[in-house]
Amino acid sequence: MAKAVTQTTPARAPLSDFTGTLTLIGAGKMGSAMLDGWLALGLDPAKVAVIEPEPSAELARLVARGLALNPPSAVSRATSVIVIAIKPQIASEVLSDLTPLVGASTLVISIMAGRTLDFLARVLPDNVAIVRAMPNTPAAIGRGISVAVANARATRLQRDLAQGLLSAVGVVEWIDDEALMDAVTAVSGSGPAYVFLLAESLARAGATAGLPADLSARLARATVAGSGELLYRVELDAATLRRNVTSPGGTTAAALDVLMGEGGLDQLMTEAVAAATRRSRALAG
Repeated sequence: MAKAVTQTTPARAPLSDFTGTLTLIGAGKMGSAMLDGWLALGLDPAKVAVIEPEPSAELARLVARGLALNPPSAVSRATSVIVIAIKPQIASEVLSDLTPLVGASTLVISIMAGRTLDFLARVLPDNVAIVRAMPNTPAAIGRGISVAVANARATRLQRDLAQGLLSAVGVVEWIDDEALMDAVTAVSGSGPAYVFLLAESLARAGATAGLPADLSARLARATVAGSGELLYRVELDAATLRRNVTSPGGTTAAALDVLMGEGGLDQLMTEAVAAATRRSRALAG
């Protein structure tokens, strides 16, 4: 079985000493979260170009600080780093226009779900260094996690540069087997939606048990958020934390008998992750 090569991100390095130029293709939720993280770490907006057909007002305001927004193709030139943050369904169409931006030393970082290193190598100019990464939506508050894999053309310095850019929005893990990326997408890429669904379901269950709906929603939200923060801050694993709040024969144990029984959460989550993994593979074509 393939094994992940784990690398936990150290403290986030400042980007104020970044000397190249960076082009961000796509500034939706994830692209914008990454841009915010880079700027917070000191990246000079004058070193950034953004290609986004529907720019936000906040993005437009950065033009006054030197950011190039949708620069005309006539003045396009090779850039140090290209970060691709678009929907995978439009990848072929968009990436075919990037040739003028790719030079001999350009690093391309893709955060598109399902689009493999091989796919990227086929649609981009020959011999380009590529890092494929999968972040997740907690990147919006600097608490995301990204998993990355590089092609053979990426140098150690380029991997370090990718590490610095990705760590601006959270923890980074590296793998050397790209086949793991579909499962990564299913667990951490899609995982926040599963947690939000848990909060929804817990709120509805509380309302069904007789709580006012608004109170139940607040209780569920605070419980999920607080439990996640506890899991983040302490060194104990999730199973130990679960056992620590479960008294034999108590109310928690009664609930866990349902959640951990036949057809319970483990089985449902296994099926859910498998479905998301299959979809990620299908997106690769």
